Amino acid sequence: MIYITGDTHGEFRRIEGFCRRFETCKKDVMIILGDVGANYTGGSQDISKKEYLESLPITIFAIHGNHEQRPQAVEGYTEKIWHGGAVYWEEEYPSLLFAKDGEVFDLEGKQTIVMGGAYSVDKMYRLMYGYGWWPDEQPSEEIKRFVESQLDKLEWKVDVVLSHTAPLKYEPVEVFLAGVDQKKVDKSTEKWLDGIEDKLDYKKWYCGHYHTEKKIDRVEIMFENYDMFCG
Repeated sequence: MIYITGDTHGEFRRIEGFCRRFETCKKDVMIILGDVGANYTGGSQDISKKEYLESLPITIFAIHGNHEQRPQAVEGYTEKIWHGGAVYWEEEYPSLLFAKDGEVFDLEGKQTIVMGGAYSVDKMYRLMYGYGWWPDEQPSEEIKRFVESQLDKLEWKVDVVLSHTAPLKYEPVEVFLAGVDQKKVDKSTEKWLDGIEDKLDYKKWYCGHYHTEKKIDRVEIMFENYDMFCG
């Protein structure tokens, strides 16, 4: 079975509880829609989190968020093909897989494209206090071109989209932090996704990032809720 949920930010007890409740096994997959929190410190804390995830009776398939390093920038990750698309993985943690942006995966017969990354509204806070922040948190122009070339091959038709942030038109503005000046927030990724969404023939679009749970048309924003993939 394939399940899906939102950001975890290095806290995996709810994933463990889910596995226990539904008696999952390594053949089952949990999609996490970014900000897993397993590639954050680059040190022993990350190792502990990865060991914990690997011990769970489920396979983690994660997309890139904005509160974590890109796996390709972390020593020890290599690429392999999984369900038809490229993922980053480490030999010590074979059940912890990170999708490469723009790759298309066959998940239960559904063509699924991945578009990770987002802008961090807490960027200055993290820099001020020495927390992790990475300038490549948003998709680069190269990544965007790759995504669009993949969609060209598919004639702009897929079953499912997995992204971290949402297309601009679907942003849940009602949950925006009151102290953040939205005029200073870089919306370039959301605007790009807006253009993708306008043109794309798709059935379902999942995203995380906003720490809320909301459905708008075919778009679903997830956080601590769970669903069957395309359920």
